[in-house]
Parts: sequence; structure tokens; C-alpha cells
Amino acid sequence: MSSLRQFVGSALFSLGMISSTVLVATATMLVRPFPFRVRYAVARTFAYFNLWTLRVLCGIDYQVQGREHVPAGPAIVMCKHQSTWETFAMQALFPPQVYVLKRELLRVPFFGWGLACLAPIAIDRKAGRAAVSQVVDQGRDRLENGYWVIVFPEGTRIAAGKTGKYRVGGAILATETGYPIVPVAHNAGESWPRRGFLKRPGTVEVRIGPTVITQGRDANEVLAEARDWIEGTMKELSNPTSK
Repeated sequence: MSSLRQFVGSALFSLGMISSTVLVATATMLVRPFPFRVRYAVARTFAYFNLWTLRVLCGIDYQVQGREHVPAGPAIVMCKHQSTWETFAMQALFPPQVYVLKRELLRVPFFGWGLACLAPIAIDRKAGRAAVSQVVDQGRDRLENGYWVIVFPEGTRIAAGKTGKYRVGGAILATETGYPIVPVAHNAGESWPRRGFLKRPGTVEVRIGPTVITQGRDANEVLAEARDWIEGTMKELSNPTSK
């Protein structure tokens, strides 16, 4: 893909993403009185639309390994966080879900307003230990209602090839509730760099790992198992000879 085509494709994608944010968020707010699954079905069109425009305009597709590891019931997904791409992809790969996110995001015009209609686990990161209690209390409620919980344990997007500090909140939620963890690794940051405008054509490789059993286990032990699988798989994804 030429530099000009890459720039034009990236610009058109950005325009489409902004427009779809406004349209889908507005539609989601309009159906707020309806049950969660109706609201979620409307909001999910945002993810599918942007995954499609990424493929058409920017040449970014994806392939998935490990679908057989996805359990039948609700679980907590711990996913590598490299770009915005995975926030779309999680909705295409897993059943109806909610995200653990910082509360400030709900104040972002349109995007945050629509997100607030989807029962997110919104936490105050400055609250310290209280923030973990927020994750556990709200997360337990969502899981018991049949929703999956998506956690980016590094807390923020990390550049490709780097590793952030894994936070224990998602693991505590898992051990307190007994729901399993599904670890996910991917290399989306190579095509859609952190804070990058230009999108690079390529196929994002996604790997879904074996579930991590959490009942009767220590949260730090569970977190270490999920982190080791994710980061070990990330090394494989960044090494062409191991793919």
C-alpha cells in the first residue's frame, strides 16, 4: 500500500469512526429503556462497522486461534491492550460483555454517553483499594446476570513489544466470584500503533488461551498464570519463526 493510499485510507477510516460513534451512540441512548441485550445489539454495530472499514480502507484483517477454549458460560477476559482495535474485536469474538474502565470515559461526548447505557464497570482509579471493591461488586453483578467482563489488566495501551504492569483487580474479581479467566494475546499494535493515525495493512493474529481456573486460588497466582500465558504468546507473535 502506497504512502498516499495509506494516508487516505486512514483518514477515511477516522472520519467513519467519528461519524459512527455519533450515530451509534445516539441510537444506543434512544433504546436505553429497553433490555440490555437490545441496547448491546445496537451498540455492537459500531464494532462490526469499524472492523469492516478497517479491512476495506486500511487493509487490516484478523484471524483467530483458540476459539475452542471459549467456555459456554460467562467468564472474565484478560486481553493484551495495544491499540483501539481490540475494543472492537472483543465484541466480535465473545458473547455480550461489559468493560472495566475508568469513570472519566463516561463523560466523553457521544462515546461515553453511549457507553454508559451498556452497564460498564466504571471505577475511580484514584480510589485505591476502593477501586478494587468497585470492580468486585459491579463485576459480580454483571457476571451473575450472564454478561462477560472484559479487562485490560495493563490498564492502558502499551506499545507493541512492551509490557505494562498487570493490575490485580480482574484477578481478584475472578477469585472472589469463581468465574474463569480467558487470556487473549494479539499483535494489533503492529497494524494500528498506540496513538497512531496511520494504519498499516496486515492480518492481526489473535490467540485465545486455555481458561485459567480461579476457584479456591490466590489472586496473585491467578494473575501470574494469565500474564505468563499472554506475554509468552506475545513473544511468539512478534517472532515470525515461531508463528
